[in-house]
Amino acid sequence: MGSFPHYFIAIPLSSKLQDYFSNWQDELVGKLPYKQWYNKKDFHITLKFLGEVDDNKLKALRMELEKLSLLKAFSIVVGEIGTFGNPKSPRVIWAGVEKNKNLMQLAEKVEEYATKVGFPKENRPYSPHITLAKKWIGEKGKNDINWLEEAKEKYKETNLLRVQQVNLYQIHPGKEQKYEPVQTIQLR
Repeated sequence: MGSFPHYFIAIPLSSKLQDYFSNWQDELVGKLPYKQWYNKKDFHITLKFLGEVDDNKLKALRMELEKLSLLKAFSIVVGEIGTFGNPKSPRVIWAGVEKNKNLMQLAEKVEEYATKVGFPKENRPYSPHITLAKKWIGEKGKNDINWLEEAKEKYKETNLLRVQQVNLYQIHPGKEQKYEPVQTIQLR
């Protein structure tokens, strides 16, 4: 094991939204100790993390994912800041994503096609979000929690994202832009 690249399936963000959320990061980076602040080109909404994938499974998955082109494009609301983990030392800062019917249908189809070719079924409920930073490196539980309340007040504006495509991404650890789209499926 360990010899094959890692992949995930996700919705890319428009360049306008990449810039918008990058501005959030610019304001927060000096205030919060995170090991990894995402490159704006890496912003996405994960539909399914796949992990390590061999060539045969990747080929079968690519064929299944083409079926997504039968789904219609749709819009979702994104914005509002949130966290995963202890609010005093949250492991992830994210921008929220509306869980609407179309997004849930897309996530279910991705799950169906991935499990059909042998990927394990995800048991956790789908929790769409856009990761801005992860891996807290400050003292555990020592952060001034007021930053979160202030950020929730400041970053509460929402935006519309038109979901017109889904990408299969290959992960390149160690690169500034870690996520490379290797397949793009246009929705109709």
